[in-house]
Amino acid sequence: MASNATIYKATLQISSIDRQYYGDHALTLARHPSETDERMMVRVLAFALHANEALLFGRGVSAEEEPALWQKDPHGAIQLWVEVGQPDEKTIRQACGRAKQVCVYTYGGRGADQWWEKNLATLARFKNLTVMNVPIDGSKALAALAHPSMQLECTVQEGQIWIADEAHTVHMTVTMLKDDSTQIGQ
Repeated sequence: MASNATIYKATLQISSIDRQYYGDHALTLARHPSETDERMMVRVLAFALHANEALLFGRGVSAEEEPALWQKDPHGAIQLWVEVGQPDEKTIRQACGRAKQVCVYTYGGRGADQWWEKNLATLARFKNLTVMNVPIDGSKALAALAHPSMQLECTVQEGQIWIADEAHTVHMTVTMLKDDSTQIGQ
């Protein structure tokens, strides 16, 4: 964690009807000065969609050798590696070589679309890679929920996602751009 990171605390209550997962999580998020609220909240969304007791946040954008989120088995083998944003092909290739499953959550509208168009052919060869796209209105609305102390509820049903705080509810559907059939934590 960077010494000048801003610390956010979130209580996240998850009801994933799709996965039959129900749990409460106390999250501590270190937001690096170069990280936006939007990226941080997409990390929270990714946590909610893959949540289990072994899922952890990486050290953040300042630690290139770690993902945004990861899950290891009791022996230290990486079961799930989650990246957020528009990682380069080298990062994805290395992650796919180290983890059983890799999931990338893109966001940012046109920039994410251009990243996907540019990398589609190269990324198609990675059999353990899933790529998801968070709609720009969804990621922007999530950013508006960012506060140093958050009480959030997330419901996932039939691919529909609702994340709410005390005053606002964000509803979205995340689009799967590339599928991997070996889903971890699902």
